[in-house]
Amino acid sequence: MRFINAKFIKSASKKAEFIQDELPQISIVGRSNVGKSSLINLLTNNSKMAKTSSTPGRTRLVNYFNINNQFYLVDLPGYGFAKASKNTTSAWDSIMNDYFVNNPQLKLTFLLLDCRLMPTQLDLQMLDYLAGLEIPVVIILTKADKISRSELNLAIDKISKQLRFNKNRIIATSASKKQGVEQIAAILDEFIK
Repeated sequence: MRFINAKFIKSASKKAEFIQDELPQISIVGRSNVGKSSLINLLTNNSKMAKTSSTPGRTRLVNYFNINNQFYLVDLPGYGFAKASKNTTSAWDSIMNDYFVNNPQLKLTFLLLDCRLMPTQLDLQMLDYLAGLEIPVVIILTKADKISRSELNLAIDKISKQLRFNKNRIIATSASKKQGVEQIAAILDEFIK
C-alpha cells in the first residue's frame, strides 16, 4: 500500500463525534511522547500532517486521518506521564474506552513503544485490554535511529519475550531515517480489504 492521498478529517472529543462510516479504521496508541504523530507524518510523507510536540500529552482528542479514501488512521490520546489533572486523564481513559468498545470498523491497532525502553505496566495493561477485546495488534518500535542495529535486535528479542508477542508483528521505525514504512504498508495491505 502507498499513501498517495492523506488528509486530516476531524478531531472528536466524545463518542457522539466519532466517525461511523463504512471505511476501516487503524488506531494508533501508546504512551505520551512515544512518537504517534511522528509515525503518522512518516507514513503520509508529510511532516505537517500531525502536530508533533516535545511536551507529553498533547494529543487529547481522537484524530482521524483519511488515507487514500480507503481507511482512517486514528490517533488516540497518549497514556502515561502527561501533565494533566486526574479528571482530564480520566476523561482520556473514557474516550479511549468508548472508541475501542463496539467499534466494528476498527481492524487493527498499532501499539507504539520506544525501542530504548522496556514496556511499562501501562503498556502491558493496554496490550491485555486490546487482547480482551480481540483487537489485532502490531507493535511499532519508534526511534530506532537512536540505538545501534545490534541493540535494536536485542530490544526486539527482549520485548517479544516480555510481552509474549510474535516477533513478526514487531516493526522498528525511525521517522528521521524513514525506516519501517514498507513493513507497515505490507501489514496494512493484510488488514485493509
